[in-house]
Amino acid sequence: MRIAFYAPLKSPTHAVPSGDRRVGRLFIAALEAAGHEVSIVSTLRAYEPNGDHERQARIRTEGMVAASALVDQWRSGSDAKSPDLWFTYHVYYKAPDWIGPAVCEALSIPYVIAEASYAPKRAAGPWASGHTAAGKAIRAASLVLCATRSDLGCVRPVAASEAHVVWLPPFLDASPYQAAARDRIAHRAKLAAQHGLDPSIPWVAVVAMMRPGDKAASYRMLAKALGTMTDLRWQAIVAGDGIERPAIEQAFESGAPGRARFLGERGPEEIAAIYAACDLCMWPAVNEAYGMAMLEAQAAGIPVVSRNVRGVPDVV
Repeated sequence: MRIAFYAPLKSPTHAVPSGDRRVGRLFIAALEAAGHEVSIVSTLRAYEPNGDHERQARIRTEGMVAASALVDQWRSGSDAKSPDLWFTYHVYYKAPDWIGPAVCEALSIPYVIAEASYAPKRAAGPWASGHTAAGKAIRAASLVLCATRSDLGCVRPVAASEAHVVWLPPFLDASPYQAAARDRIAHRAKLAAQHGLDPSIPWVAVVAMMRPGDKAASYRMLAKALGTMTDLRWQAIVAGDGIERPAIEQAFESGAPGRARFLGERGPEEIAAIYAACDLCMWPAVNEAYGMAMLEAQAAGIPVVSRNVRGVPDVV
């Protein structure tokens, strides 16, 4: 099957790492593993975080233009064959899909959404147009895959009566993490030597980008919580980088001086080794849908401590 793939929040080809980019790539890999031909048909980013009506209108216009161009391209048959199905990853009020529903209606092909969320409280706010568009996309879908059970309650009443709304928990390829776990002793010895760590005490893994907003809030919450455990011996191993790094380092130093080692941004193989070398993963997951980092940690064989909010219980 030829599948047109689109991620309105962040394209899988985006240069900046994130959980959203990661999950988009995982869906593509899963579809290809099932024998389908997947093409990323647009990199238009529909994300508008500030409730800016003018910018939302511009994005909507760009989406309509992109949809029209794709329909013309596929109808002409000059460039590529028309897809058999459209697959959109992650639709919500700040990042609606302005392209997929229009293309599917014009070409009479099925429309599928993975990770849709619907928030009725946004109906009259600054993202009202995005909220309406998200609802329209959900109603147009033949299949909606919800990554968390917390999304099902709001999505099901909006979906078309004949549509399938299915809970599909977050997933990953566990093999790199399992391989790292088998070499745990070597990874732990290497990290200890490189960063002056004591391998005889528990290590706490923290893996997240250091962005403003929810990520920074999670780091501050974690630093405060760890700062209450001064009677225990532990070391935090922090992998991540971003503009909030100085403030985050200061938060850890204020709460638990000398207890955290900041390794900066690390690639996937290094991240797997860090998880495997540690004893525990801790992350507050402020406003996160579920948290791929916690799924990765468990794949590497270490337990996770987080909060019982949103979709976190679906991965922990």
